[in-house]
Amino acid sequence: MNEQVDGKTLLERRNFLKLSSTGAFTAAVIAASGSFLWSEQAVAATKKEEAEREKDAEHVMTIATAYALGSSRSYPIMQLDLKENIQNATRGKIYVKLAPAGQLGAGGALAQKVQGGTINAAQHSLSNFAPFAPIVDLINMPYFCGANQRFVNLVNSDAWKAEVDPKIEAKGFKALFYVVIDPRVVAVRKGGAGAVIIPDDLDGMKFRVPGSKMLQQYYRMVGANPTPIAWGETPSAIKQGVADALDPSVGALFVFGFKDVLSHVTFTQAVPDSQVYSCNLEWFNSLSPELQEAVEFASELTAHQNLAKVPSARNHAMSELTKSGVEFHSLSDDQLAQWKDTGGYQLAEWDSFKTELAGSMDTFNKLEEAASTRGQYYVHDA
Repeated sequence: MNEQVDGKTLLERRNFLKLSSTGAFTAAVIAASGSFLWSEQAVAATKKEEAEREKDAEHVMTIATAYALGSSRSYPIMQLDLKENIQNATRGKIYVKLAPAGQLGAGGALAQKVQGGTINAAQHSLSNFAPFAPIVDLINMPYFCGANQRFVNLVNSDAWKAEVDPKIEAKGFKALFYVVIDPRVVAVRKGGAGAVIIPDDLDGMKFRVPGSKMLQQYYRMVGANPTPIAWGETPSAIKQGVADALDPSVGALFVFGFKDVLSHVTFTQAVPDSQVYSCNLEWFNSLSPELQEAVEFASELTAHQNLAKVPSARNHAMSELTKSGVEFHSLSDDQLAQWKDTGGYQLAEWDSFKTELAGSMDTFNKLEEAASTRGQYYVHDA
């Protein structure tokens, strides 16, 4: 039995490499996601279908992401779903060529390539829009839209569409849809200080933060010692104790291989780990009105699928992390209130950020009301 399993695995790998090496990478990853690689016939059929789709299409749309195919199982980035939805909604007139796993870059590099028209569309963090439209950085204000439902309320609101989307479009982008992943968490390394339940538990802890001034201020306010570390250096920094804790979402912790170096994870719900699919606006506007409408419909459909996927993706990541001994902690209302009272956006320390990013307190108040108002979409919160 083991020999058969091993033989099947080797055949799968050979078939994947065969497809990839012949330039049919999209066909290869689609076959892989469908567990078809063990079948030579299925591989040939998949390659033939993808080639025919691309040949018959009027447009080829390259969509780049930082995540490998299959990541949606624990990090609901939905790239295969978006590909299929666009191809089907346009009745095959647009063929989507995926460039996953950072082939064409990640983060801000992808946003720049979309803006420059080097690629048609890409997934990147919502924060990567901030250099082009600073108002977007309001999402990093603690407890403004950290909970999934508040984030969904905000980015689908009339206020967001009126105040934010035009600024993004003025820089050459069209936001296809905003992706919900889950809030950032407080994750403590093995050998660290133990579970973090209230802000006092962070006292003096070396907390890895990105370059965001807001996140650095927040963790300082709740008692930690913010330690800026580049993302690529973070795994070794956590292992070596250069930093004691970090704050990606649970899905990101699993996808990026932190499961063996963590001890405790706490759902503090302060800031969203939010993503967006952006599209080059000039390319989008070059499409016929019918195709534009179809792409927008496909994006909305994928957004619905994303919302439905959030809890199952979270549960998969938690299950895998639990196997490595990670303990999870949800907060009571009283415990969560301590975090909000200590570092939340309602405090005067955040007023300068509100006016600087939103342009005025009046605009900020409109966006705050939008985040607090339940819209037509529902999403599960951790």
